[in-house]
Amino acid sequence: MLQDLTPTSFEAHLGSPFHIHYGGAAPLEVVLQGVRCHEAHPGPRAQPFSVYFRSPNRGVLPQAIYRMEHPVMGMLELFLVPIGSDPKEGGMVYEAVFN
Repeated sequence: MLQDLTPTSFEAHLGSPFHIHYGGAAPLEVVLQGVRCHEAHPGPRAQPFSVYFRSPNRGVLPQAIYRMEHPVMGMLELFLVPIGSDPKEGGMVYEAVFN
């Protein structure tokens, strides 16, 4: 399923909430903040891209594979990396790269 995802798959859901399931805690709600296409390169994905999620200002999840849930896209297992705080909105920004 992950191999079928494209930038357009996510662009349709910009601004919508995703839920990150981690540990035994309640899921963390994050918002899909952006999609960025990367320069094409020889590899399995015709159009490499990144997606960015913003969390509320509470702690930082370490980089890892997380089970994420979206009402339309369903369950996804994505490798998320915290890349820094959002200077405008606050909270932490996480990136998932699709190569």
